[in-house]
Amino acid sequence: MGLDNLTPPRGSKRSAKRRGRGHGSGSGKTSGRGHKGQKSRSGASIPAWFEGGQMPLYRRTPKRGFKPHRRTEWRIVNLSDLVRVEGSEIDPGTLEASGVIRRTDRPVKILGSGDLDRAVDVRAHAFSASARAKIEAAGGTARVIE
Repeated sequence: MGLDNLTPPRGSKRSAKRRGRGHGSGSGKTSGRGHKGQKSRSGASIPAWFEGGQMPLYRRTPKRGFKPHRRTEWRIVNLSDLVRVEGSEIDPGTLEASGVIRRTDRPVKILGSGDLDRAVDVRAHAFSASARAKIEAAGGTARVIE
Protein backbone atom coordinates (compact mmCIF):
# COMPACT_ATOMS: atom_id res chain seq x y z
CA MET A 1 0.00 0.00 0.00
CA GLY A 2 1.32 3.42 -0.94
CA LEU A 3 0.17 7.01 -1.07
CA ASP A 4 -0.78 6.55 -4.71
CA ASN A 5 -3.56 4.03 -4.01
CA LEU A 6 -5.13 5.31 -0.78
CA THR A 7 -8.89 5.72 -0.97
CA PRO A 8 -11.41 6.98 1.60
CA PRO A 9 -13.71 4.39 3.24
CA ARG A 10 -16.87 3.49 1.31
CA GLY A 11 -19.76 5.78 2.10
CA SER A 12 -17.62 8.51 3.69
CA LYS A 13 -17.59 10.71 0.58
CA ARG A 14 -20.68 12.08 -1.12
CA SER A 15 -20.66 13.51 -4.64
CA ALA A 16 -21.26 17.24 -4.99
CA LYS A 17 -24.82 18.47 -5.52
CA ARG A 18 -25.28 19.19 -9.23
CA ARG A 19 -27.26 22.38 -9.65
CA GLY A 20 -28.98 23.72 -12.73
CA ARG A 21 -29.38 20.34 -14.46
CA GLY A 22 -33.13 20.31 -15.07
CA HIS A 23 -36.32 19.59 -13.11
CA GLY A 24 -35.42 16.01 -12.33
CA SER A 25 -32.35 17.00 -10.31
CA GLY A 26 -34.46 18.78 -7.69
CA SER A 27 -32.49 21.99 -8.09
CA GLY A 28 -33.00 22.98 -11.71
CA LYS A 29 -34.01 26.31 -13.27
CA THR A 30 -33.09 28.76 -10.48
CA SER A 31 -30.59 26.29 -8.95
CA GLY A 32 -31.88 26.74 -5.39
CA ARG A 33 -31.41 30.52 -5.43
CA GLY A 34 -35.11 31.43 -5.45
CA HIS A 35 -36.51 34.18 -7.68
CA LYS A 36 -34.86 37.58 -8.25
CA GLY A 37 -33.12 39.59 -5.56
CA GLN A 38 -29.50 40.40 -4.82
CA LYS A 39 -28.60 36.89 -3.68
CA SER A 40 -29.93 35.29 -6.89
CA ARG A 41 -27.49 37.20 -9.13
CA SER A 42 -24.19 35.82 -10.30
CA GLY A 43 -21.17 37.23 -8.49
CA ALA A 44 -23.28 38.28 -5.49
CA SER A 45 -21.21 38.44 -2.35
CA ILE A 46 -22.73 40.42 0.50
CA PRO A 47 -20.51 41.17 3.50
CA ALA A 48 -21.66 39.71 6.83
CA TRP A 49 -22.05 43.21 8.32
CA PHE A 50 -24.21 44.57 5.47
CA GLU A 51 -27.74 45.38 6.66
CA GLY A 52 -29.47 45.98 3.35
CA GLY A 53 -28.80 49.70 3.24
CA GLN A 54 -30.08 50.29 6.79
CA MET A 55 -27.71 52.40 8.89
CA PRO A 56 -25.31 49.73 10.17
CA LEU A 57 -24.99 48.88 13.84
CA TYR A 58 -21.38 50.02 14.09
CA ARG A 59 -22.46 53.47 12.86
CA ARG A 60 -25.60 53.64 15.04
CA THR A 61 -23.82 53.03 18.33
CA PRO A 62 -22.29 56.02 20.12
CA LYS A 63 -18.54 56.17 20.37
CA ARG A 64 -16.81 57.87 23.27
CA GLY A 65 -13.26 58.24 24.44
CA PHE A 66 -10.16 56.57 23.12
CA LYS A 67 -9.02 52.97 23.38
CA PRO A 68 -5.37 52.48 22.44
CA HIS A 69 -4.75 49.42 20.27
CA ARG A 70 -1.43 48.58 21.93
CA ARG A 71 -2.67 48.89 25.49
CA THR A 72 -0.87 46.68 28.02
CA GLU A 73 -3.28 44.45 29.91
CA TRP A 74 -1.87 43.39 33.27
CA ARG A 75 -2.47 40.43 35.55
CA ILE A 76 -3.20 42.33 38.78
CA VAL A 77 -2.03 40.85 42.09
CA ASN A 78 -2.55 42.57 45.45
CA LEU A 79 -0.24 42.15 48.44
CA SER A 80 -3.11 40.46 50.28
CA ASP A 81 -3.00 37.73 47.58
CA LEU A 82 0.72 37.09 48.19
CA VAL A 83 -0.08 35.76 51.68
CA ARG A 84 -1.59 32.65 50.01
CA VAL A 85 1.69 31.86 48.22
CA GLU A 86 4.15 29.68 50.13
CA GLY A 87 7.91 30.18 49.91
CA SER A 88 10.20 33.16 50.16
CA GLU A 89 10.58 33.72 46.40
CA ILE A 90 7.51 34.72 44.38
CA ASP A 91 7.42 35.08 40.60
CA PRO A 92 4.68 34.72 37.94
CA GLY A 93 5.24 30.96 37.77
CA THR A 94 4.68 30.45 41.51
CA LEU A 95 1.64 32.77 41.39
CA GLU A 96 0.13 30.58 38.67
CA ALA A 97 0.98 27.37 40.51
CA SER A 98 -0.68 28.59 43.71
CA GLY A 99 -3.82 29.74 41.86
CA VAL A 100 -3.44 33.49 42.42
CA ILE A 101 -3.40 34.12 38.65
CA ARG A 102 -4.84 31.84 35.96
CA ARG A 103 -2.18 32.19 33.27
CA THR A 104 1.15 33.89 32.75
CA ASP A 105 0.24 35.14 29.26
CA ARG A 106 0.17 38.79 30.39
CA PRO A 107 2.65 40.79 32.45
CA VAL A 108 2.08 40.77 36.22
CA LYS A 109 1.70 43.96 38.26
CA ILE A 110 1.78 43.97 42.06
CA LEU A 111 -0.49 46.49 43.80
CA GLY A 112 -0.28 47.61 47.42
CA SER A 113 -3.71 46.61 48.75
CA GLY A 114 -3.20 44.56 51.92
CA ASP A 115 -0.19 43.85 54.12
CA LEU A 116 2.67 41.36 54.12
CA ASP A 117 3.39 39.30 57.24
CA ARG A 118 6.83 38.03 56.15
CA ALA A 119 9.86 38.99 54.08
CA VAL A 120 9.56 37.77 50.49
CA ASP A 121 11.56 38.24 47.29
CA VAL A 122 8.96 39.26 44.69
CA ARG A 123 9.73 39.26 40.97
CA ALA A 124 7.11 40.83 38.68
CA HIS A 125 6.88 43.01 35.58
CA ALA A 126 5.72 46.11 37.49
CA PHE A 127 5.06 47.35 41.04
CA SER A 128 3.01 50.22 42.37
CA ALA A 129 4.90 52.61 44.65
CA SER A 130 2.90 51.55 47.71
CA ALA A 131 3.47 47.84 46.98
CA ARG A 132 7.22 48.35 46.63
CA ALA A 133 7.32 50.32 49.90
CA LYS A 134 5.34 47.67 51.84
CA ILE A 135 7.45 44.78 50.48
CA GLU A 136 10.68 46.52 51.46
CA ALA A 137 9.26 47.56 54.85
CA ALA A 138 8.56 43.86 55.56
CA GLY A 139 12.22 43.09 54.80
CA GLY A 140 11.74 41.71 51.30
CA THR A 141 12.82 42.83 47.84
CA ALA A 142 10.82 43.90 44.80
CA ARG A 143 12.61 43.11 41.54
CA VAL A 144 11.32 44.00 38.07
CA ILE A 145 11.37 41.34 35.34
CA GLU A 146 12.49 42.73 31.99
